[in-house]
Amino acid sequence: MRLRILAALALSAGLSLAATAASAEVQGLPKNDYSDKANWLCRPDKTKDNACDVDLTATVVRADGKESLERFKADPKAPIDCFYVYPTVSRDPGVISDMNPGPEETNVVKVQFARLGSKCRLFAPLYRQVTLTALVAGMSGKPLPGSNDPAVRATGYHDVVDAWNWYLAHENHGRGVVLVGHSQGSGVLTELIKNEIDGKPMEKKLVSAILMGTRLPVQKGKETGLFQDVPLCTRASETGCVIAYSSFRDTAPPPPNSLFGRVPEPGDIAACTNPANLTPGGKGVFHAYMSNVQIVQASSKVTWVKGKPNPKTPFVEAPGLLTGHCVDKNGFSYLAVHVNANPADPRTDDINGDVIQNGKVVPQWGLHLIDADLAMGNLVTIVGDEAKAYLAKRK
Repeated sequence: MRLRILAALALSAGLSLAATAASAEVQGLPKNDYSDKANWLCRPDKTKDNACDVDLTATVVRADGKESLERFKADPKAPIDCFYVYPTVSRDPGVISDMNPGPEETNVVKVQFARLGSKCRLFAPLYRQVTLTALVAGMSGKPLPGSNDPAVRATGYHDVVDAWNWYLAHENHGRGVVLVGHSQGSGVLTELIKNEIDGKPMEKKLVSAILMGTRLPVQKGKETGLFQDVPLCTRASETGCVIAYSSFRDTAPPPPNSLFGRVPEPGDIAACTNPANLTPGGKGVFHAYMSNVQIVQASSKVTWVKGKPNPKTPFVEAPGLLTGHCVDKNGFSYLAVHVNANPADPRTDDINGDVIQNGKVVPQWGLHLIDADLAMGNLVTIVGDEAKAYLAKRK
């Protein structure tokens, strides 16, 4: 029972249960046709139902309570591409999802990926992921039939590989690429990098990889580990590197049964790269875009400014509210997030983001729900800087 629950949790967290993905065969399911725009959530030539063509307006809420609007504008002539694999969100009834996107898929794209359209062309394939339904069933001790079948679990990986290969053959044209994933999506991309990119010719096109909400093994004191030739990013001008982290409140570090922050391999630790300051060990201010629509019900809504109604925009920014740094302590390596509370000013002194079950915070998840929200502005800036560095090297 315990192993089944851990297996389901690991699938959601993107924790290398896909280790058999490279060799497992998908049985009884036809391949997806990724030349069909319907099999993509985002693609530059998709003019109808493009999940990345959405309102990303943000309300900037300053410490003194004053508010202003920030509009978003995509760059259709962006010089590089971004390729995204979304986390465990599907509420389809089976073990793996179908290829018909629901609001959960489109909402997560809005929160975690669409804003990168100011720096890159956006590609986000649909894939037959392990569902949230299967995760919940496993956690309750009643796993769905087939949920432990390696071939079933590998379906999503093979879909993403097919989408990746279609993109390379038909859309890449020598352009640099940033890979972006969260949770299960990060786990799939970890396998893709390990099997298809690390140490291979394709590595030359890798601008960077952003793997959020996962636990990527690296050797303690070094920048490589599972990936032998793709190191952790240590500065914004670096390319061919990876940003990986899982976030926790600094007041609620990973508990002993945490799903993140620790890897089983002896001598390795979970990678932690701080998007607010890529210098190893550096502290920084998060440029967060907090969503007004969360993927999964988290905690009760905060009031952004005391005595005022909350903004109606899809996103809220609160400059200076959140800072953080990577922590390596008690066997865990993670991104510690500090809320700069000031009871003397009218702005909120807290944020949403905890996983709530039966009215209580589930501490082993940390701030998994908002890994992307916390640092989205920082990541947009980093991708822009990396794009300039990548193009400069190619001149």
